[in-house]
Amino acid sequence: MPEKMLVVDDEPDLESLIRQRFRKKIKEGEYDFIFAANGLEALSRLLEHKDIGIVLSDINMPEMDGLTLLAKLNELRNPALRTVIVSAYGDMDNIRTAMNRGAYDFVTKPVDFADLEMTIEKTIKELEQVRNAVKEHDKLLAIQYDLDTARSIQLAILPKVFPPFPGRIEFDIFAAMEPAKEVGGDLYDFFLLDNDRLGFVIGDVAGKGVPAAIFMAVSRTLIRATALKGIPPEECITYVNNLLCNESVSSMFVTVFYGILNFRTGELTYCNGGHNPPYIISSEGSLKEIELTDGIALGVVDNVTYKSKTIQLAKGDTIFTFTDGVTEAMDTEGVLYSEAKLENFLKENYKLSVIDLVKHNFENVHQYANGALQSDDITVLSIRLL
Repeated sequence: MPEKMLVVDDEPDLESLIRQRFRKKIKEGEYDFIFAANGLEALSRLLEHKDIGIVLSDINMPEMDGLTLLAKLNELRNPALRTVIVSAYGDMDNIRTAMNRGAYDFVTKPVDFADLEMTIEKTIKELEQVRNAVKEHDKLLAIQYDLDTARSIQLAILPKVFPPFPGRIEFDIFAAMEPAKEVGGDLYDFFLLDNDRLGFVIGDVAGKGVPAAIFMAVSRTLIRATALKGIPPEECITYVNNLLCNESVSSMFVTVFYGILNFRTGELTYCNGGHNPPYIISSEGSLKEIELTDGIALGVVDNVTYKSKTIQLAKGDTIFTFTDGVTEAMDTEGVLYSEAKLENFLKENYKLSVIDLVKHNFENVHQYANGALQSDDITVLSIRLL
């Protein structure tokens, strides 16, 4: 595309001089000149040709002079528009005023066309940099919009209405997630399997950002769809692992803890696929880790047979599940929050409701980080048997 320039001058001979001097560049499609006799005409031309990049303007003109035109051009706030003042050498006061008001450069009359061409070329190079910067800015805005949309979609697929099962007095449940970036790779979910059993899952995809978020959505969907069949946890995780291994790309995998709580009897059957072991907090405040089931992360090796274990919970016991974004949160010195600090927090706050327990844990982690950049997604899901 030719560089489009607007020449604003009331001298009738200037148009023919410019067309003659730059005829080769006009013919080869490098330059395209548009002409106006004063500032008012110039504004009209700018409305007709929104792709004008350079305005070559005289100062002393009828109806609207160059300084007034320059003020109007500044109001447009167009970063890809540059004004070059063309005026007599003896008019330096006005030229200086124009430069102070935002003119990019100036050329003196009588016009030295070699100097004018150099000024035009310099201005074009400046505009190219500005236009590239504007394009990159627009791209970043588009990416940010896409990420914001992806974040909204991701958060929408996770349960966020609490209490989720109004009228259920056998248990209490609460969960929350904070992505490290606009979108994250952590997941949680829960669902009633029948009138006696609650299925719940927490997971952590390796990596962050958009790829992890997509893999998270796929993993969560597969686990939920498979779990709702009511099959035992180890069968569910084995089946989902094979699906993820067949579909996984870029060596992505997800750690998962899936449990089925019989809230009538207190029996918890679970399968752990390489995830942080949750804690059981008794109503008196004692704390113990749930034993591992020796399962690896999902999506790594297919045809792995996962195992499950069963434990008995008592009335008032609390299940506290989390991702490593909690224990691996760092302070400004790079020191981890750690399992020890989490255990101390749980022992000190076991009397809180599950909602307050989760919320206070997030606050405690952030206080510990003390402004340090969040390096990983943080997710917590907690259930109390009532």
